[in-house]
Amino acid sequence: MHSSIASFQWLLYIFTVISSLQVSATRFNIPRLCPTRGTILQNPEILSATISEDFQTFYNNQTLDHFNYRYVINFKCWGGGAGADANAPVIAYLGAEEPLDGHRYCGKSIPFGSREEALKNASTLGYFNSAQAITDYAEILLYIKQKYNASHSPVIVIGGSYAGMLAPWFRLKYPHVALGALASSAPILYFDDITPQNGYYSIVTRVFREASETCYETIMKSWAEIEKVASKPDDSYELEDFLESMYANAAQYNQPPKYPVNMLCGGIDGEALGSDNDILSKIFAGAVATKGNKSCYVNPPINESETTVGFRWQRCSEMVMPIGIDNTKMFPPDPFDLSNYIDDCKNCMAFLLGLTGSLLIMEAMQGSYEPFAGNIIFSNGLRDPYSSGGVLEDALESVVAIHTANGRANQDSDPDWLVIQRKAEVEIIEGWISKYYADLKAVQ
Repeated sequence: MHSSIASFQWLLYIFTVISSLQVSATRFNIPRLCPTRGTILQNPEILSATISEDFQTFYNNQTLDHFNYRYVINFKCWGGGAGADANAPVIAYLGAEEPLDGHRYCGKSIPFGSREEALKNASTLGYFNSAQAITDYAEILLYIKQKYNASHSPVIVIGGSYAGMLAPWFRLKYPHVALGALASSAPILYFDDITPQNGYYSIVTRVFREASETCYETIMKSWAEIEKVASKPDDSYELEDFLESMYANAAQYNQPPKYPVNMLCGGIDGEALGSDNDILSKIFAGAVATKGNKSCYVNPPINESETTVGFRWQRCSEMVMPIGIDNTKMFPPDPFDLSNYIDDCKNCMAFLLGLTGSLLIMEAMQGSYEPFAGNIIFSNGLRDPYSSGGVLEDALESVVAIHTANGRANQDSDPDWLVIQRKAEVEIIEGWISKYYADLKAVQ
C-alpha cells in the first residue's frame, strides 16, 4: 500500500503460514492460491524471499498445538501504543502459502526437531492446518500488543488468496483480537454446493479468449493433436497436465507489466500459420515465450521439500476444493470426482488411513460469514480465476464486496484500477478505526 494510507501510523506484522500450494491443473493438484508470481511459482522447491531492512525478526515460543512461529515487525512508521500517538493502529499481514524466508512446517519453523519427524506420519502432520494458523496469529498478536504497550491499538488483519481466507476466518473466530479484515482474492466459497465446479477454468478460458481468439482456438485444437501423436493411450497425460497448469498460471497471475497470457499467446500466434501439423510447434512457442528456453519443461528433476509433502497432507485433510472442467471450456473435460480424489489421496499419502477432510470441512470448521460477521472487506479482480469462489456481493452492511473487471496486480506496477480499488478499501478501514477510537473515548 502507498500514500493513500499515510494518514495513519501503521505497525505492519508479516507472518509466514502453513502451506505452499503446488500449481497443477489436475483436480487433485489444486491450482496454487498464492497471491504472488515468480520464482515460487516456477520452482516451488527453491523458495526464497528478501526481507526489507525495515523489518525486525522475532521468535515466539508456542505450545505444540501452535508450535514455534516466526514473525517480523516493521516499526518504521508506527506511532506506538502510548505517547502522542497512543493506540496507533496495527496492520497484521497474514502470510500466504509462500515463505518470507521460511514458514510453518518449513525452514526454521519446523516442529518436532527435524523435517523427517515433522512429516513422517498423520500424528505429526495433524498440526499442519488453517485452524492452527489463525490460533498462532491470535496468540502472537495478543502477546505483541502486551509487549509493546498497545493493548488498545485496533488490529486489522489482511491477507491474499489462502491468507485471504484466513483473514475473515480470523475476524470471525477472534473478534476481540481483530477489529476488521481485508480479504483479497479469497476463494472462501469454493466448496461443495456453493461455487460451480467449473468456475475456475471458466474464467481461465474467458481470459485467453479475450486476449486472442486465434490463440484460444489453437489451444482448443491442440489437445486432439497431442492425443494423436502419443505413442500409447494416456501417454499424453503428463504433457497435458503441464500445459493446463501453464495456462491456469498465466491467467491467474496475468498482471502488469508482463501480462503472461499476452506473452504466451504472442508466442502461439507468432508462429507462421500453416496446417494443423503446426499446432504443436505453436504450443511449444507459447511455452518458450512464457517460461524461457529450457532443456526440460515437463517433470524436471526436483528435490521434494517439506512444502510439497505438507500440502499433500493439507489438500487431503481440509483444503478440498471441487475444481473441475466441463466440456464447454478451452480444456479437455475433467469433472471433479470425490471418490477419485480420495483414492488419489490414499495412494499419495501412504500413511493416510482415512480421508479426514471433506467438501464441507472448511464450512463446518470456519462457519458462515452470516449473521455474526462485521468489518470484513472481500476484494476481487474478476479476471482472477479464483474470484469465481469469492464473495462478490455485500452480505451485510459491514461485510462489503469490492471488485473490478480486471485481475490480480502487484504494487510494483499499480495500474489505475488498482489504485482506485485500494483507495476504496482504505476509506472503509479508516471508517472502522475512527469509530473504534470514538467508542474507546466514550468508555474511558
